[in-house]
Amino acid sequence: MKKELQNKINQLSLIEQNLQNFSLQKQQFQVQLMEVESAEKELSDSKEAYKIISNIMVASDKEKIKKELKDRKEVLKTRIESFEKQEAKLKEKAEELQKEVLDEMKQSEKSD
Repeated sequence: MKKELQNKINQLSLIEQNLQNFSLQKQQFQVQLMEVESAEKELSDSKEAYKIISNIMVASDKEKIKKELKDRKEVLKTRIESFEKQEAKLKEKAEELQKEVLDEMKQSEKSD
């Protein structure tokens, strides 16, 4: 196998590992986003609000918590969108490399 072809295969493998990592990280942010949305729903239904600081739960201003949750939600959405864009670029690169590898393998089979 040609060295250039082997390099492309290695590169493709690395991209696939990166895609898996991005997918896992994106899932973690999606879980956090669901937790924030759940907290917002619970907060809207309650009269009192509490916040956990370290291992202590303290009473807190409901509006302040709402704002913190809203801000956190926006950050998570932005991160998820960023991961989705990076994933799309990596997938595109992987598809290009995969096509090149397959083409080169077909050519080497014909020349053998």
